[in-house]
Amino acid sequence: MGKGIAYGLAAGALWGLVFLAPRQLPGFSPLELSAARYVLYGLVSAVLLAPLWPRLRHTVTGNDWRALFRLSLVGNLVYYLFVAAAVQMAGIAPASLIVGVLPVTVTLVGSRDHGALPLSKLAGPLALIAAGIACINVDVFTHAAASGGDWRLTLIGIVCAVGALVSWTWYAVANARYLAKFGHFTSQEWSLLTGVATGVLAIALAIPAVLLPHPVAAGAPRDWQMFLMVNIAVAIGASTIGNAFWNAASRILPLTLSGQMIVFETLFALVYGFVYEQRLPRLLELAAIVLLLLGVSASVRLHAKRPTH
Repeated sequence: MGKGIAYGLAAGALWGLVFLAPRQLPGFSPLELSAARYVLYGLVSAVLLAPLWPRLRHTVTGNDWRALFRLSLVGNLVYYLFVAAAVQMAGIAPASLIVGVLPVTVTLVGSRDHGALPLSKLAGPLALIAAGIACINVDVFTHAAASGGDWRLTLIGIVCAVGALVSWTWYAVANARYLAKFGHFTSQEWSLLTGVATGVLAIALAIPAVLLPHPVAAGAPRDWQMFLMVNIAVAIGASTIGNAFWNAASRILPLTLSGQMIVFETLFALVYGFVYEQRLPRLLELAAIVLLLLGVSASVRLHAKRPTH
């Protein structure tokens, strides 16, 4: 179990980068960001998959490809469209913490899967996580009111963050269940196949991203060199390597515990945001981080004590 937790932690550290990227590129629309990230992810995956393809081509079934395209569409393209919009309109902290409800939603959806603990035993850890999320939301809205921000824009950003939450909840559960049922690929192979499927879909997304006008922040620079550098970093770090770590964690951990591991994405996103904004966390933000960590730690201890049969 320790190895699975380490894989989940590594995935969270890399995935946290996706919340920083839209903040660094305010001159580009969420559609442009999503298309660029996943076209690059597809290219990298295709290059890494090429040496493995002579063997895998006899293993990948039509059912596998259909699952890969479904998972890629919802868990990658749609999810990141929502995340990028949420970050640009509401900020890193509210976007990451709303998506941070994932440990709760994934646990609830996966509570009847094999190896899952009864929800009654997870009530304590889930309550700690919920309290942490409540703290950050109180802080976000209090700070927004004090700074005189546009509440309508913030509200749209929050709706987008909820959309990201729904998208990734479905992806996390569906991906874990598929790997558990059809475990004939290694974590690396599944990640690379997902990347290729995502890249194919992203090419279609790139067409409207290039042709359609997209509203962005007024006066925001369109730095194409930064655009390329950030998207390469996110495509390789978060998508290629991060997804491989997550698939490895999903194979080892029961779904209710792997769901708790997603909280590390939120924590790393917050840390990256604080560093980028060159400030320390406010009191309620700090309380949220502590509560989230306590909730995950309590869940890990409960799963470690679960009897094996």
